[in-house]
Amino acid sequence: MLDCSKHKKMTGMMRDMKKVVSVFCGLIAFSAVTANAQIDLGVSDIPDNTTGETLEQQFEQNSDSQKSFSFFDKAVSLFSSAKPAQAPKNISIEELTQKADSGDVEALLDLGYMYLYGTDGITVDHKLALDYYTKAAEKKNAVALNNLGSLYFNGIGTNVDYPRAIGYFDEAAKLGSDDAAVNLAIIYLGSDVKSKSKDDLIKVAALLEQAQANNNIAKYLSGYAYMKGFLFKQDYAKAFPLIKAAADAGYDEAQLVLSDFYINGWGTPKNYNRAVQYLKSSAAQGNAEAMLKLGDILSEGKIYTRNIMNAHVQYNIAAVMGIEQAAAKRDTLEKNIKIEDLLTVQSEAEDYVPAPSEQTLFIRQTYGNSLKAYIDLNLKTARKLKVAGE
Repeated sequence: MLDCSKHKKMTGMMRDMKKVVSVFCGLIAFSAVTANAQIDLGVSDIPDNTTGETLEQQFEQNSDSQKSFSFFDKAVSLFSSAKPAQAPKNISIEELTQKADSGDVEALLDLGYMYLYGTDGITVDHKLALDYYTKAAEKKNAVALNNLGSLYFNGIGTNVDYPRAIGYFDEAAKLGSDDAAVNLAIIYLGSDVKSKSKDDLIKVAALLEQAQANNNIAKYLSGYAYMKGFLFKQDYAKAFPLIKAAADAGYDEAQLVLSDFYINGWGTPKNYNRAVQYLKSSAAQGNAEAMLKLGDILSEGKIYTRNIMNAHVQYNIAAVMGIEQAAAKRDTLEKNIKIEDLLTVQSEAEDYVPAPSEQTLFIRQTYGNSLKAYIDLNLKTARKLKVAGE
């Protein structure tokens, strides 16, 4: 993630999503990366990475190709989507430039930011932004190193250079950047499973642990890893508070996963009401999996008050979002709903507008629509390789 808060100090700056760090050259076949894998995303207007393909489909399509980043070229930007804050107003560009020329790190970071986003009357100039971040990075500033890694990873102001980007991420993480640590962990998780070694996964675990205290993405990935018994020994008691932290921060997928903990009593007492409330929050953000699960709960009436009309709404919206089984479940429920009520719930579904949180938007635009997919794909592919005897 690009730290676009200019000269944010490297203390806690791990707001939850992208970090980068250690160059584990043995993990990724860098020689296979070509310019064709460049992520062509703008800076001031970074779109939502919504696609008809799942990360798994993208992974499968790329697994037999020469690309070393299995699905990064389609799903990941590693570039902050957060709206940048304004640069200092109490100093002129001339003064700022003079300070930067004298080696002032804060001024270098400010100018890098201003040229990157085109603030305060400055015309966007990605090459100048790269230059200022490079000068700040030469002074071993972790923010600049992380941002520089993002620019090289995305090919902004320069050609895409994954090895170089990872090198900057690694250096930034070692200097304390949790953003860089998460970026690097994601890169390793997203690379071809066949290229990973046990040592690589140990490094991923270490990166997540480094960023875990203050970064919601690291919390969620760590919690999900504990839940699945991947990277860490399976431990629901450790997984629960980590996933809950990300859910309470507004991440829709964390809210979906957390519902299983309350339904099954994993690491916490069973609480069906809390499970449903988190599912409702996730569904309201546009999470189709949460809609399907919520629809099932409301239609069955086993752990929550039965409400087939609300269930119909959830199924109806989920069906439009591509969940095939949702359409069949919706149509089955229709047989038990009066026509006047059916017309009402159909209108409710048609009027639905997803309202993703800032946290959810940030993650989707940076890492794709699912963080758990990075771990699930590693688990699934590892099983396939084992079955195939590879």
